[in-house]
Amino acid sequence: MSNSHQYTRDETEAERIDRNFGEQLQELRIAQAGVQILFAFLLTIPFQQRFTTLTDLQRDIYVVTLMAAAVSVIVFTAPVALHRTLFRDGLKDFIVTYTDRLMGVGLFTLGIGIIGGVVLVLDVLMSHTAAFWFGGALLVLGLALWVGVPLSKKGSARQNLETRDDDTSTDGTHSSPT
Repeated sequence: MSNSHQYTRDETEAERIDRNFGEQLQELRIAQAGVQILFAFLLTIPFQQRFTTLTDLQRDIYVVTLMAAAVSVIVFTAPVALHRTLFRDGLKDFIVTYTDRLMGVGLFTLGIGIIGGVVLVLDVLMSHTAAFWFGGALLVLGLALWVGVPLSKKGSARQNLETRDDDTSTDGTHSSPT
């Protein structure tokens, strides 16, 4: 899965910001759908007859999971309000940077919501031990896929960029990779 050459793009700073914003919108659409479904599901649980039979631990897991999903919904929809408020103010670079930070927070709280929801359901169906083992496995999987792989590629991409910068610094050609 290694590329033989570094991907480059010849674009102005404004074009890069526009492209990044478009890519962020696509990512937000995917994340928003998932978190909204999770949140809606969590909102219905207390109205089920069995909710009153939950242990204190299960209720605590539910509250943390519900709050994580609520924060995710707010954070993933915040870029819409941000863009609407700052539309045509010439601040798209700020919107892109701020949205990037919001998306990181949103993914973190979404991860908590997903794992918490699974742990809660498995705790009701199986046992505390099994629920927490499966939750721990999901945490490791999420960290590996959402953090580990991207950070490992980011490090190698930086090395490739530095090598390419050294190679191209004599002829003056250089374009931004992001």
